Amino acid sequence: MKILSKLIDKRIGEYQSTLAKTHYDEVETMYNEMRGWRHDYKHHISVLKSYAQDGETDRLINYLNDLDEDLSKTDRRLKTGNKMTDAILNSKISLAREKKVKVIAEVEIITALTTPEIDLCIILGNLFDNAMEASIELPEKDRLIRIYMTVKQNNQLYISFTNFTATKKQTKDHGRFKTTKGKGRGFGLIRIDHIVERHSGYINRNSEDGAFSTEILLPQ
Repeated sequence: MKILSKLIDKRIGEYQSTLAKTHYDEVETMYNEMRGWRHDYKHHISVLKSYAQDGETDRLINYLNDLDEDLSKTDRRLKTGNKMTDAILNSKISLAREKKVKVIAEVEIITALTTPEIDLCIILGNLFDNAMEASIELPEKDRLIRIYMTVKQNNQLYISFTNFTATKKQTKDHGRFKTTKGKGRGFGLIRIDHIVERHSGYINRNSEDGAFSTEILLPQ
């Protein structure tokens, strides 16, 4: 049993390292896009001035519209008050937009969190990835992920993810929903459970026809 436990811990540790690197790479890509836009800022201003001086109103308006569309692709959608939460969610929302998945997020974290950043990264990253995998199986018009996060009055971080899926209501096996990712997968769910347990938190997963939701409470 000890050998099996060590093997599982090793697999989970490897998964954790890979997952963290993936999320940080996504964040780096997002910020590189923002830096690239700032680098071109002077060029854009010069072009706009030229159109204005020459009285080319139509070209000026078209250029402004193009800039507005380009900026919206790199704009950080969420400003929660917590930098790590902002980084993870904004990078994932950017990825969801590319895959034509609509995300409705209501997030407000106005207090400093005691949950380690690596744990927060693993929880949010896994929840978002699982929701996105399920969403892209649907027609574009039906793809939707709902996110709600806040710190409750009892000083607990509340996280809620709900996504629509193409599957019917799932049943639990020994108190746990089976992964639909195939044999050898599902370490993300296990890792989330371990983190919540380690922080003496609470987790609840609920499956209905066409929807799957996860709720987490973490003491702060």
